[in-house]
Parts: sequence; C-alpha cells; structure tokens
Amino acid sequence: LNPPSPAKSEYTNSVVTFRLGDKVMQTKNNYQKHVFNGDIGYIRELESDHLTVRFAETTVDYERAEIGELTLAYAMSVHKSQGSEYPVILLPLVPGHHVMLQRNLLYTAVTRAKSLVILLGSKAALQTAVENDRTKRRYTLLAERLTHTLG
Repeated sequence: LNPPSPAKSEYTNSVVTFRLGDKVMQTKNNYQKHVFNGDIGYIRELESDHLTVRFAETTVDYERAEIGELTLAYAMSVHKSQGSEYPVILLPLVPGHHVMLQRNLLYTAVTRAKSLVILLGSKAALQTAVENDRTKRRYTLLAERLTHTLG
C-alpha cells in the first residue's frame, strides 16, 4: 500500500521496513510519550536514527531503540482493533481457522466499521461463527497462583 520510491526515505530492521507515510500502530504503552497500545498514526519524518509519527492528537518522536514499539497497521487482528473504528472493515471468514470463528469476535469486528463491512469467505464459516457463542477457555492458572501467593 506504500511502495518504495526514491522520494520516500525508509528504515528497515530485522522484522519490517517502514517508509515515509506508512500507517503504524503503537504496540505497547509508552507513558513518557503519551502513546498507548493500539494508537494509530502515520510516519511524517524518517531519518536513519529516528522517526516522527503523527497520531490523532499528538506528534511523537522515536529514537532508533524505540522503533520496535511500532508495527505497520494496514491490516490488524480483531483483538488489536478493539476500541477503535474504521471506515471499512474487510473480514476474512474461512473454515481453516476454525478456532477463531466465534460470535464475540465476529461482533467485535463488525462493530468496528463506520460505513462498510465486507465479509470474505464461506457462508458455512459465517454460520459457524454466528452459532459459536462459547469463548475459548483460557488456562492461565490465575486462581491457583493467587491462592498460592495469598496462601
């Protein structure tokens, strides 16, 4: 969505290439910079040792060591999109990822759209998601850990 160009500077680390104008997401809270996990912005300046991102209400400078707090945000998971809205949601629904076909995830994805939702996949996968009202049980051992700690 943002192809290379001689007019655009870029920075590559071992995982991703960032270019001037890229849409990015903050992936962890940074209280010093007042940006938080899930915030979306655009790269406005990119040099070899830093970059500048314009978020909705603030502009943030990142040093080279902090660039790992960012990821490209042209596509994201339903989990990462929670709390945000987007003009268009494109949602793949395929039976190959059966564990993700859950009513609560479908609801979250659909309600992120301001204007348009496009569902890609099969009717069977959509039906599976609609009928699956059981969320995946997480085995974190939290209760056991608290009992042991509070003993």
